[in-house]
Amino acid sequence: MFLKVTVLGCGAWGTAVALVLFDNGYDVTMWSKFEDEVSSIRESRINRLLPDVSIPDEIIITADLDSAVSGASVIIIVVPSFALRETATAIANQINEGTVVVCMSKGIEKDTCGLFSDILEDILPDETMIAVVSGPTHAEEVSKRVPSACVVAAEDMSVAMRVQNLLMNKYLRVYTSTDLIGVELGAALKNVIALGAGIGTGLGLGDNGLAMLMTRGLAEIAELCMKMGGSKETLAGLAGLGDLIVTCMSEHSRNRRAGRLIGQGMSAEQAMESVGAVVEGYYAAKAAKELAELMDVDMPICLETYRVLYEGKAPEQALEDLMSRSRRSEHGTGGEHWVM
Repeated sequence: MFLKVTVLGCGAWGTAVALVLFDNGYDVTMWSKFEDEVSSIRESRINRLLPDVSIPDEIIITADLDSAVSGASVIIIVVPSFALRETATAIANQINEGTVVVCMSKGIEKDTCGLFSDILEDILPDETMIAVVSGPTHAEEVSKRVPSACVVAAEDMSVAMRVQNLLMNKYLRVYTSTDLIGVELGAALKNVIALGAGIGTGLGLGDNGLAMLMTRGLAEIAELCMKMGGSKETLAGLAGLGDLIVTCMSEHSRNRRAGRLIGQGMSAEQAMESVGAVVEGYYAAKAAKELAELMDVDMPICLETYRVLYEGKAPEQALEDLMSRSRRSEHGTGGEHWVM
């Protein structure tokens, strides 16, 4: 039985996870490196990103990393993708032998294209048990105890099952997997497709066009996943199709909102500022382009989204170029048949 569980990251998702753990009977500590954020949440018991949800007084909120990590049986990392390496490095010498570290951040490191589980494995002590969690779990709904589901992946199934027991309750169903690559790629790259779908929405695409982008986008992710050693079946599950649907279609999705603003005429920088919180798909788009080149995988939707975000390409032209690609079969033995 776990006793103290620490959540590193006081964003919307970190707060929702802390509430799940509190409901499950654990002693919960939330940590943020930002003193003003800690003070605001501690005094109001409200996270500004979840204004309708009260945080119980029993949940400790601190900016002191040493006290947050000390004595924790489980550490859950829910920081933005660009802060993952820094956070892991800061706790590497403080965690106890056999600590379970669960990454619930979604992304790919922008400079190295590294998967988060690989980064954690490189930085944390050898005996650390590492797991990743993903799925269609908007914080706005999980924090209000709306029925949801996710998947936890670890190389050792017994570790995945321990985290499953930690998180699962009457409103959060948790499945297990050993496919870290598939779960992490689905978690990160669906944000790129959601940005593309948002751009399409801003351009006036209908349901048909959005379904096209989602379906063919998922095929791109699956092709890359197989090239990197993951299972395409994982992408048909919660960490792939499930997370893709909710991120592309929900108004809770920052990626969709940012994309829609770009499709309506804003620059990428203006759209990110307007959303007012981290839009992970922006960073993942660069990683997707670099991974596609590295693994020799054709990923036209991700590439066109990258060009709009980073090269200033007109969204209308990006859509036209996607629609005018050469004819091809939907399924086949070669990678060319998987992509748009």
